[in-house]
Amino acid sequence: MKYITVLKAAVRVHPTLPKVIGPLQSRFFQHDFVPRDPNAKPKRYKYPAVYDPYGPKPPPSDKVVELAERIAALAPEERRQIGPMLKERLSLPKTQEISTEGMELGGGGGAAAGGAGKVEEKKVEKTAFDVKLEKFDAAAKIKVIKEVRAFTNLGLKEAKDLVEKTPVLIKQGITKEEANEIIEKIKAAGGVAVME
Repeated sequence: MKYITVLKAAVRVHPTLPKVIGPLQSRFFQHDFVPRDPNAKPKRYKYPAVYDPYGPKPPPSDKVVELAERIAALAPEERRQIGPMLKERLSLPKTQEISTEGMELGGGGGAAAGGAGKVEEKKVEKTAFDVKLEKFDAAAKIKVIKEVRAFTNLGLKEAKDLVEKTPVLIKQGITKEEANEIIEKIKAAGGVAVME
């Protein structure tokens, strides 16, 4: 009894608190899971054929239907003039054509073959070249390694390993003039290099 009195003195409750919140309540965890009947068949939901996030649309007005019929009755030449005229009247921004150069747009043989011929005619001149070391004279191996070191900024061991892996690309993405200079230097050192 003495213990309870000390406890009540230690835990002081504001005198108006029980009136505000009412009697203390105890709540227990109650799960929402209801076990399913194992013999029950799964529910089948009916989904719409096409999902429209804006819901069903109202039918077009009589004016719009009449206008569509009048447009359909026009000659093809007059129909082609409608689009540009509406763009002009409604002040719509001008659209730019998308370039399709270099893209294969058809799966058909005849049309795609004709398009490929046009692409070949407009072949872009190559600006970046690679230099490949094909072979070298065994007696001139040291000279070739020194030349490779000169224009690749490799160490002695890396340049030696690179030269021993022939045929190998030794310089990539350079201009035609630089490639020709490197080929001449390697040729003078006793190696054979080609431009790709």
